Amino acid sequence: MLVLLALAFVASTPVARAAAHRAVDAIAQETQYVCPMHPDVVSKTPGSCPKCGMTLRARTAESTSSRVEETAGAADQTAAGSGSGLSLKIPDATIYDQNGNKLRFYTDLVKGKTVAINFIFTTCTTICPPLTATFRKVQQELGDRSGRDVQLISITVDPATDLPERLKEFAARFSAAPGWTFVTGGKSDVDQLLRALGAYVGDKNEHSPMILIGNESAGYWTRAYGLAPPATIVKLINDAAGKPGAAKPGAGKPGAAKPAADKVGADKPTEAKAEAGKPATPSDAAAHYFPNLVLLTQDNKPVRFYDDLMKGKVVLINFMFTTCDAICPAMTANLVKVQDYLGDRLGRDVNIISITVDPAVDTPDALKKYADQYKTKPGWFFLTGKKENVDWVLYKLGGYVEDKTDHSTLVIIGNEATGRWAKLFAMTRPAQIADAAVAMIEKK
Repeated sequence: MLVLLALAFVASTPVARAAAHRAVDAIAQETQYVCPMHPDVVSKTPGSCPKCGMTLRARTAESTSSRVEETAGAADQTAAGSGSGLSLKIPDATIYDQNGNKLRFYTDLVKGKTVAINFIFTTCTTICPPLTATFRKVQQELGDRSGRDVQLISITVDPATDLPERLKEFAARFSAAPGWTFVTGGKSDVDQLLRALGAYVGDKNEHSPMILIGNESAGYWTRAYGLAPPATIVKLINDAAGKPGAAKPGAGKPGAAKPAADKVGADKPTEAKAEAGKPATPSDAAAHYFPNLVLLTQDNKPVRFYDDLMKGKVVLINFMFTTCDAICPAMTANLVKVQDYLGDRLGRDVNIISITVDPAVDTPDALKKYADQYKTKPGWFFLTGKKENVDWVLYKLGGYVEDKTDHSTLVIIGNEATGRWAKLFAMTRPAQIADAAVAMIEKK
């Protein structure tokens, strides 16, 4: 009504026209559009936040001014972590991961762990891809702590669309590794979860770009901006992990926690040495990096991966599975020729290591039958074992895949004593592969 009255006077006296314009300006200024994540971003017109891409939300001038004191410095806080006093009651909702595994959210993903949680949906074309790319960089900076000490979790805000297979495809697009779980489920269960985590929205396009970081055993939770520098997010994760009451990382299901090494022999003193400071030699670095988990050979002999197969040797490592009817038979046949070129160096200076990507099927007996079929010689080890152990070894070698048919067709050649490593296509000429291995022997 005020606007209509003001417009009615515009055509009258100059004083009236000026008063009318001031009234219209005042009305226009009463509504402002503010970013939910960045309260310092304010606009007079609808649109998107230039910092995070979220849809700006309408707020009256009065509510905006009353909010200023509340959120002074909020942009800095959300980048560096805001609110360590958060109190959350996390439901044990039934959910599904990107592989279709049925899980309990609290029991299987959060309890006793340090977690970083963000919120995405796969059809998003604005904020979700950069949020997920940032999480990938965080996972890379965490290294082997991802899945061992820290669980990364991405929850869809569109569970009706984001079924496990869509999430799996989305995860693969960003090279998500073990230790990063994408969560979906029934809409009521996911909505309950989102509400408990303070991330529920009626419109999926308005979901929050925050990351929720917590240490459940310490009762510590904080929020951060999802596009903060990865190093900043990792620091917040480290701070959370260091809070009193943190549970010690232990064995768990693949992708959730690093498996404990089986007790075969004493633990390596080099691990403690590497933890104490910078590794003094390439061997120290290798001992610190490569898992020393127990696996089984084709002869059903338990071996420690680093101590028994890598230490003091040049190694040729490839990935296969016995029921493969595509590249694996050809790769194995090619390595048989490499074996012949190596002669008596095999088993003395060089170990060939073929690791199955299907340990559930490839028992030692199955691997023995496969190895005998190709007339492999001593010094060539076919490895299987507990799935969690095999998965972690594969992961550290860059050979982990969720679908066994997607496994790598490379052969990794390395000398742990010198720190020299190379990769070749497994179907490279056998003489060339053998020559690369011999060259590494000679430079010990």
